Amino acid sequence: MPAAAELMLYHAYQAQADLMWPLRTLLRAAAPMLKDPAISRPDHALQRQIAAACEVARLAEVTHRRPDWRIASVNVAGEEFEVVEQVVQRTPFATLLRFHKPAAPAQARVLIVAPMSGHFATLLRDTVVTMLADHDVFITDWHSARDMPLAAGPFGLAEYTEHLMQFLTTMGAGAHVIAICQPCVAALAAVALMSEDEHAATPASLTLMAGPIDCRISPTEVNKLATRQPIDWFEKNLISRVPWRHRGAGRRVYPGFVQLTAFMSMNRERHLNAFRDYYQNLLAEEHDKAQAVRSFYEEYFAVADLPAEFFLETVRLIFQEYALPRGELSLRGRRINPAAIRRTALVTVEGERDDICATGQTLAAQDLCSKLRPYLRTHYVQPGVGHYGVFSGKRWKNQIYPMVRDVIHVSQ
Repeated sequence: MPAAAELMLYHAYQAQADLMWPLRTLLRAAAPMLKDPAISRPDHALQRQIAAACEVARLAEVTHRRPDWRIASVNVAGEEFEVVEQVVQRTPFATLLRFHKPAAPAQARVLIVAPMSGHFATLLRDTVVTMLADHDVFITDWHSARDMPLAAGPFGLAEYTEHLMQFLTTMGAGAHVIAICQPCVAALAAVALMSEDEHAATPASLTLMAGPIDCRISPTEVNKLATRQPIDWFEKNLISRVPWRHRGAGRRVYPGFVQLTAFMSMNRERHLNAFRDYYQNLLAEEHDKAQAVRSFYEEYFAVADLPAEFFLETVRLIFQEYALPRGELSLRGRRINPAAIRRTALVTVEGERDDICATGQTLAAQDLCSKLRPYLRTHYVQPGVGHYGVFSGKRWKNQIYPMVRDVIHVSQ
């Protein structure tokens, strides 16, 4: 592929962002001024409408910075404990982050494997907060590919899987793994390899939540989109190079803003209505409702670029060739054999209304892990929830999480 074609997409986006910078700066300054009674008339109807419009325009800005976790403390058995973010291990591609509770009693160690899918790991804030009450929580805090130096080398599915094994080795024996969505395949592969090697840090339990283990089962629109074009089409049309001003200059990436556009186009009316409601909430001074919308979109519009190798291998191996369920997935020349898993308890969780990863796709892991005894297997389908409801919201907290927690407890 000509270098000029690879450069065009990201450079066009960067040029547009640069042109919009003065206007966005003006909007950031104008909104608080219009609401300040010392220098304006915030009670004036037209002025309130202009201020609300400025806020809406500000919220629509795409950013490339990981939001703060904003987890200062957590309640454990009725007692409040301070939470301190602790960097346990760092590579050019990811940080193993621990939410350390210095004064809390010892708890089961859990590695939450976040997806690398166009957003930062902070999208799992609700998952982390819920888990923290009963566990010593670690997470894969993936870096945006536009911040990965080119000299660090490629990052594909093999490197992703190896990171999981490295992080589990760092955490030590007896840890537990919870993989959410896209990384379920890599997590299953990592545990299979560690089990085959009888690695001391092989996790005691593996929970796979709404992950594409076998996309041949009840294919969703997302699955159909991945098979509609050959892999060369994805490489030609969706891969670009990071502009020279960024740390990852020259790296081939699937830009996060492209993924965001694809996600939003799938639910265009819902997003338009959300912004319309946000505007009305601001005018009516319904601050709680406005804050809920603001918090969601500040997170949703914080995008992370994916390394081209990882994106293309994921599309090809998982969504087009179904390599894992067909027994054809190999990493570094080693075939992945889930049947090697014999002592790690397996939990699979699905959402009844999941339109991204349909019911049955994650359940397929139970058949692949054919050597596991029945008492080490658990499967659960949560009625009434879509994809995100599997790992966030009331049903996650009140119905799914207690089951996951109990399996971890008995798998010590």
